[in-house]
Amino acid sequence: MVSIDSELLEKIRQQFDSCPYPRIPLEQSPKEKPNLLYIHNLVTSYYVRNQKIIDTKDKVILDAGCGTGYKSLVLAEANPGAKIIGVDISAESIKLARQRLEHHGFDNAEFHVLPLQELPTLNYQFDYINCDELLYLFPDLTVALGAMKAVLKPDGIIRSNLHSSLQRFNYFRAQKVFTMMGLMEGNPEDMEMDIVVESMKALKDNVQLKATTWSPNCEGKDGKEIILMNYLFQGDKGYTVTDLFTALRDSDLEFISMVNWRQWELMDLFKEPDNLPAFLAMSLPDISVEQSLHLFELLHPIHRLIDFWCGHPQSAQAFLPISEWTDSDWRTAQVHLCPQLKTSKFQEGVIASLQEIRPFVISQYLSPIEGFIEIESSIASCLMPLLDQPQPMMSLVERWKQFRPIDPVTSTPTDEEQAFNIVKKWFLRLESLGYIMLERQSS
Repeated sequence: MVSIDSELLEKIRQQFDSCPYPRIPLEQSPKEKPNLLYIHNLVTSYYVRNQKIIDTKDKVILDAGCGTGYKSLVLAEANPGAKIIGVDISAESIKLARQRLEHHGFDNAEFHVLPLQELPTLNYQFDYINCDELLYLFPDLTVALGAMKAVLKPDGIIRSNLHSSLQRFNYFRAQKVFTMMGLMEGNPEDMEMDIVVESMKALKDNVQLKATTWSPNCEGKDGKEIILMNYLFQGDKGYTVTDLFTALRDSDLEFISMVNWRQWELMDLFKEPDNLPAFLAMSLPDISVEQSLHLFELLHPIHRLIDFWCGHPQSAQAFLPISEWTDSDWRTAQVHLCPQLKTSKFQEGVIASLQEIRPFVISQYLSPIEGFIEIESSIASCLMPLLDQPQPMMSLVERWKQFRPIDPVTSTPTDEEQAFNIVKKWFLRLESLGYIMLERQSS
């Protein structure tokens, strides 16, 4: 097996030993960051792949390249009852990771100074592997993907990401500039970082490299970290969606989804998706997922990370897409509330909405997509029972009827079929936005 270049590995290790990353205060908690927890919750990716809900208790989760352990803490908070294993090549980072989890009261976690290639020596098989901001440092992606695949359970899921060569093009240019200046021959320290600052400030503001990459933050209290992770980042490389799918095929892994899949919708790039030019209208519906994602990044390269989930081939459970459900499927479905909404703050917000009979702004508690999302108070009332446990669809329809027993237009008793269709329409939208999860019952 080809391994990462030993000289490069040592440079990366020195960089993170001298400046452990990320520089997030030990006491800072992710509890109030529901969007971050949503991404790192195994329930999310498992539901995307299988349209089923999974219990995180006793699951074993790996944080590969855990750094100072902030993402390990996020994983622990997002997956109650799971065991967290963190590995990193930086001993200084591992020390901080251990302290962080202990500080926040998580004793079901362990950390090891270990390169990715040696994961099998841990003697664990993982339900979920989080490999954040690491994969792009490997000269050969299949080495890292193969190491993770070797310790992944048959139905396990890997989350990883690559730097986008299209979105991050200007930073790669900057790295070449500072390589030419000799600032990346060894481990960049204060002197090299000061030279970067002086050099960039010396340029006119309209010089393209400065205009597209530099900001006052580079000179602020977090400037050192920004410079190291962008201008002087050892081993940094960029990739495209095509590179990703090639690496997955070479590693015999199956693409599941982009982590932020709602932000990769190709049709969202068009003014009138239902009224496309003839050629596009005929060709776009037939392109593959890979082609669609690659076309998106060519047209609109806004994502720094190509952030994805993958797993063993053919490990996904077959399911009927919700868009194809019959009314019978809907009537027997189980409805789950997204775990990140099961908070006292959310409950208090729903209660206030009901008491004041006003729309409920659900996006202030979780926003998997950008934008302002509000729902009728009658629908918000249907979410209350979900705080305790999943509910049958029809019991929530009955609850909605109790909230609105009289049709406001006809002043007649609310018809059950009408109530069913209204709740179904709202739940279809809430599911697509990530606020609820729907399980179809086997016939």
